[in-house]
Amino acid sequence: MAALNSLVAALESYRGRDRLIRTLGYCCQLIGGVLVEQCPARSEVGTRLLALSSQLSHCRTILRLFDDLAMFMYTKQYGLGAEEEDILVRCVSVLGNLADQLYYPCEHIAWAADTKILHVDSARWWMLSTAFWGLSLFLGIARSLWMVLKLRQRLRSSTAAFPSQLPRSKQRAMEAQIHSEMLTLLSNLADLANAIHWLPPGILWAGRFPLWLVGLLGTISSLLSMYQAVRVSGSADTATS
Repeated sequence: MAALNSLVAALESYRGRDRLIRTLGYCCQLIGGVLVEQCPARSEVGTRLLALSSQLSHCRTILRLFDDLAMFMYTKQYGLGAEEEDILVRCVSVLGNLADQLYYPCEHIAWAADTKILHVDSARWWMLSTAFWGLSLFLGIARSLWMVLKLRQRLRSSTAAFPSQLPRSKQRAMEAQIHSEMLTLLSNLADLANAIHWLPPGILWAGRFPLWLVGLLGTISSLLSMYQAVRVSGSADTATS
């Protein structure tokens, strides 16, 4: 019953619903791609799963039409990252916020072009939105990698210099943050691989992934994101109880 209540709570929130739709869409693409390419006898089922995956992706695209203001408020509140102690983290975060902010209008224009609302070349705008998404992911990877290195260095130096003075609670908090950053790093790497795949041919491995591999990478990223969200929710419940 607790699991059902958690699922209902997730579905009632926008971010939780988006995570579930994303995970389901990529899982359908993974299974559908395998069936179409590896199991000819079940290719019809695979085709239907791929169609469902496409519709779920389209659903998320439409829902993101309303994300610009929330992203703008987050970017505005973060500003130039004055609260960040590390200058590299501050610069990478500001650039990442800018890339995210530019991603949304590009995707909106591409969607409007596909639906004939605007008479422009949708391919160019899809390429721009994917490029901004890829840039944001790359910056996120750089930030997470730097944070992991800094935290590990700080943890080692603290325990080596003052093994008995570092509180156990603080050590656990640093280890939890390292674990969280590693999960974010892996999730962003999987998404970046897909983002490059969706860029115009000729750029690294663009256009070379089979459908099932795109689904696999997206599923890995989505499950990692859901796991992190569950951990954060669990930690918040523990803190308030």
